[in-house]
Order: sequence, then structure tokens, then C-alpha cells
Amino acid sequence: MKMPGNMQAMMKQAQQMQERMKEEIAQIRVEASAGGGMVTVKMDGQKNVLGVTIDPEVAGDVEMLQDMVMAAVNEAAKKVEEETSRKVGGMLGGMGLPPGLI
Repeated sequence: MKMPGNMQAMMKQAQQMQERMKEEIAQIRVEASAGGGMVTVKMDGQKNVLGVTIDPEVAGDVEMLQDMVMAAVNEAAKKVEEETSRKVGGMLGGMGLPPGLI
């Protein structure tokens, strides 16, 4: 089925924008910490954990360490979501879409 030229151009533009969004999200890097910086987690835009730093002081208390790692990972994931929304919102904001669709 052949689409009108205007529709084809819009589809091509949407595909290009989707690729740019993927690239932007892939470049996201966040860092979050818990326990006053005793545990730090680095995460990318796909929510892959890139690194974990643990202060040796907390290494002896396993339960506290587990809680801090979980808190830091959750905070990093939240930051990725916020950064992704900000980037996607900025890209889509220029399209003139009605409020609330972004």
C-alpha cells in the first residue's frame, strides 16, 4: 500500500526521532548513593548497573549493606526514569503535540 508523500515523510521523521531518542537514552549515566555515600551505584540509560562502590565500614553488617545497595539501585533507576523523561519530553516538545501526550 502506497502512502501519500506527506505521510511517508512523517513516518520517516518519526523513525529518525525514535533513533535519536534511543541514542540519547543510551548516553544517560546516573549515580546514586545511600547511607550518606557509603554505597554508590552507577547506572546507564537501559538501567544496567555499571558499578557499585561500597565503603569497607559497612561490609561487616550484611543486612544494612543489602538495604543500602537496594536503596542506591532504586534511586539510580528513578534518576534514569527522570532523565529519560526529560530528554524525551524535550525532543517531543518541539513537535507541537497537545499537552499531556508527553
